Amino acid sequence: MEALDHNGIWAFQGPNSWKGQYYMFEIQVFHPLTQRIETSLANDPYSRGLSANGERSLLVDLDDPQVQPRGWSELAMLKPNLRSFNDVSIYELHIRDFSIRDESVETSLRGTYLAFTSKTSRCVEHLKQLADAGITHIHLLPSFDFGSVDERKENWKSIDFKRLESLPPDSDEQQAAVVAIQDEDGYNWGYDPVNWGVPDGSYSSDPSGSKRCLEFRQMVQALNSLGLRVILDVVYNHLHGNGPHGKYSVLDKVVPGYYLRLNTQGEIENSTCMNNTASEHYMVDRLIVDDLCHWAVDYKVDGFRFDLMGHLMKSTMIRAKKTLRQLNVHHDGVDGSKIYLYGEGWDFGEVAKNARGENASQINLAGTGIGSFNDRMRDSAIGGSPFADPRQQGFLTGLYLEPNGFDQGDEETTRASLAATTDWIRIGLAGNLRDFCFMNHEGQQIKGEEILTHDGQPVAYAKNPTETVNYLSAHDNETLFDVIMLKTTRKVPLKERCRINSLATSIVALSQGIAFFHAGDDILRSKSLDRDSYNSGDWFNSLDFTYESNNWGIGLPPKDKNGDKWPIMRDLLRDEDLRPSKADMLLAKDNFQLFLKIRYSSPLFRLSRTKDIQERLKFHNTGPSSELGVIVMSIEDGITGQNNLEQLDLQYQTMVVIFNARPSSISLSIPFCKQRRLILHPLQALSSDLVARQSSFMEGEGVFGIPARTTAIFLEPRQ
Repeated sequence: MEALDHNGIWAFQGPNSWKGQYYMFEIQVFHPLTQRIETSLANDPYSRGLSANGERSLLVDLDDPQVQPRGWSELAMLKPNLRSFNDVSIYELHIRDFSIRDESVETSLRGTYLAFTSKTSRCVEHLKQLADAGITHIHLLPSFDFGSVDERKENWKSIDFKRLESLPPDSDEQQAAVVAIQDEDGYNWGYDPVNWGVPDGSYSSDPSGSKRCLEFRQMVQALNSLGLRVILDVVYNHLHGNGPHGKYSVLDKVVPGYYLRLNTQGEIENSTCMNNTASEHYMVDRLIVDDLCHWAVDYKVDGFRFDLMGHLMKSTMIRAKKTLRQLNVHHDGVDGSKIYLYGEGWDFGEVAKNARGENASQINLAGTGIGSFNDRMRDSAIGGSPFADPRQQGFLTGLYLEPNGFDQGDEETTRASLAATTDWIRIGLAGNLRDFCFMNHEGQQIKGEEILTHDGQPVAYAKNPTETVNYLSAHDNETLFDVIMLKTTRKVPLKERCRINSLATSIVALSQGIAFFHAGDDILRSKSLDRDSYNSGDWFNSLDFTYESNNWGIGLPPKDKNGDKWPIMRDLLRDEDLRPSKADMLLAKDNFQLFLKIRYSSPLFRLSRTKDIQERLKFHNTGPSSELGVIVMSIEDGITGQNNLEQLDLQYQTMVVIFNARPSSISLSIPFCKQRRLILHPLQALSSDLVARQSSFMEGEGVFGIPARTTAIFLEPRQ
């Protein structure tokens, strides 16, 4: 290589015959870790191809037709339609979970990129149905090169599933078998990045050479053909390796002490889990933005979800958004204006409170158009937090109304807590907008930003609705079904717990902003109560699209992350009355798709302007005399001669949504509705949920009758 003295760049140029050859950089540089000059062998930080396990970089031409599926160059023109980011609904999915146990997929394709091309498989059919119902984007857990799985499949160890299936549902033998090989099987979530710019080889049919590049593109193309855009989960906040000789170290070999964030003692910060990166440094920022453009242009990815985004600088995120937005179909083969960015805006560690510069936290991102996860809605609806006792209850799981025996205070305390945190859900339904005004549980007119969390932070932080990603479950922590099982009192029968699951997904589906769901939320997915299944193998993580099993009661989850809760879990897992049937799973699936279809049946559920949400969306049953456990939301459209609102919906002039989380049916009078001609939404009136179909409205009196644990959607047709 030659140093170009005038700009600090090292460069080399070779003949075309080098294509397909492997290479590495040999670097001599002082390394602060060892305090001496080290000679290191490093991969190219801008690698576009790799050998198996990323041992060497590969010279690959991504414009070569051999690594492009047929029709690849025209894909930008065939992308699923996306009118606005307000139309986005996301389904989060792990590539291996999706197909590894689906017998309708060819054996060699299970758990790989190419499983998504299996047009007649059950797993692909499930995605087709989701796309038809309204899901717009598939969020794929990390699929760049990561270090926790050996890419050579011949080295993988496996367990005897037949033997595990014969064991008791509360046995600890299943987890022991999984843990014994967990670092030698083919499973990991992949949040341990090594080479950001290359697809991981463990999901490819051949980890050596350029097959992984071709097959990743085939996956993107296949998902687009189903009507689904693709979001890549990116982990720019940390790296798997460091040091001059580490197997997984790349950037810390190239410029030691620069790419990784250091503390005042010169030690690497590890608040993310390991080897925090320093995006406040110019070339780290540049590498991140360059890499995003590479994935957008070369793999036609439609969005990015940023792991621990709050550990990146706000300036990096803004530059990324601006740079991606400038991409166009004519010059770059992609429409960058349709690429959505969102992530985890948690504010903690060495970057908290802007200690290293203004970071990409929830509050700091207001007004940028970049989304962040709304943990306020999650915690209030489900109860507690990911770091609290899993038995803490919330709006959906029985707080005050049906206590489970866990001490959350006396009756007065839990009543006050339910009333206060219900406001968190209300503001979430309104897009978690900081300036949204409504009457709170005390009867005061208040702005969203004036409601405070338990630690004094504003509940609402967004300036426009697309900055809010509403969710109740994700890959982290227990699944939605499992957390409901842990929090509801034992006397609640399984059928009612399944209704809570559907009620939960309806809150997300019918909220303003971005709707986000974890794969399996729609089919009562369980991981047998595992709170952190990142390395729990196929046994605890796989999905069953025959709907015969939701994976409940397949043994105690791995002891390392769950052992302290085993006494609670045993009692639940051994109870066969808590195991969902196929009929239960199918009803949950039908309800999930119903709520999505209702979301997309009217633009009123996807308002694009803060002004529209403030003028049109109202909450009823508020104030100190409100019926606890019930949220009533109305959304109005323009009505000639009655208001000055623009008409957005050609069919309906008013929507009224009632979320009844109470364990009993309610009769509720809403004065706002007294003179309205409301009917149950036609889709719900014909749904497979016979309980919800009993929801009623008495015209002229404004009285609703809503069954227990039911979401009912009423509308007023235009005259």
